[in-house]
Amino acid sequence: MDTTIASLRVGEKGVIKDISLEHIPLILLEMGCLPGEDVELIQIAPLRDPLYIRVNGSHLAIRKETANQIMITKK
Repeated sequence: MDTTIASLRVGEKGVIKDISLEHIPLILLEMGCLPGEDVELIQIAPLRDPLYIRVNGSHLAIRKETANQIMITKK
């Protein structure tokens, strides 16, 4: 099922399917947030933004706005 990182629940995993290069900061790409990589939602901040994810062995904090631009396939 295709969705975005922002729609995951804590503990859910997916595989990055597609990234909108216009809306994704270069640093996320450099840290391994690339198509084909596994991603897991670790935590959501109290005000629902940012989201904490694990991708390519790294823990990253990303804005919900950015997470809505990263398409994944749920596992």
